[in-house]
Amino acid sequence: MACIVVVFDFDKTIIDCDSDNWVVDEMGATNLFNELLPTMPWNSLMDRMMKDLHSQGKTIEEIADCLERAPLHPQIISAIKSANDFGCDLKIVSDANIFFIETILKHHKLFDYFSEIYTNPSCIDEDGKLRIFPYHDFTSTSHGCNLNICPPNMCKGFVMERIRASAIAEGKKQIIYLGDGKGDFCPSLKLGKGDYLMPRKTFPLWDLICNTHPLNLKAMVHEWSNAEEQERVLLHLIKTISIEDYNSSDLLLSVDSKFKAIPISSHEALLQALPHPH
Repeated sequence: MACIVVVFDFDKTIIDCDSDNWVVDEMGATNLFNELLPTMPWNSLMDRMMKDLHSQGKTIEEIADCLERAPLHPQIISAIKSANDFGCDLKIVSDANIFFIETILKHHKLFDYFSEIYTNPSCIDEDGKLRIFPYHDFTSTSHGCNLNICPPNMCKGFVMERIRASAIAEGKKQIIYLGDGKGDFCPSLKLGKGDYLMPRKTFPLWDLICNTHPLNLKAMVHEWSNAEEQERVLLHLIKTISIEDYNSSDLLLSVDSKFKAIPISSHEALLQALPHPH
């Protein structure tokens, strides 16, 4: 089993659109959204848009149907399933919301492939209205990130610190992070020397890496442009890490055996004592 944690952003990384914009546009609310955008944070605006859609008679089922039509390339599905087959621990860190993400993943039968999803919480209230809340309640206190890139409702860098600490505690050696937006830059800075960063080429994260902070990154960078490249690069990295881990383990076993040779009789006894796998 590969000791690898693969962390995906969601919008424009797993699906090939922004789920918030997709719902707003498909439900015919673009003009109101653009009118209100300068007046409030994005996360708060999405909660307001759900209230407005509900007042127009739009149902949760209609919103779910809209989400199920969001573009998700078959090779992204293939990449997720293949990474899971290699034994990777898959997670999502996204500034969307849990209703949007869960609806799309379940529609494509991908929900169970992810061990954790870090995103903005949501619920359906007693009136049947979708409510969207901030991951970090910025109305009471700031998340404290001083990078000035993270939105007030979510610092993905803090989430990545938790993921890395948990991975280390569980003996998982390396992280691969895939993303595209400005909010993905902060978690990129939390990756270590043995980790990998997969930014989407020509998107905001890529621009930040190339033009602003290339020397601040410890992780190795492997870009991708589309679904085909994402699958190819991701699986190449997973296979490379797996081979390196195998060779390293094989080398340690070889060195160890030179200094701790087991007599033939003892070795035979040991083999007899081991339980048979079948």
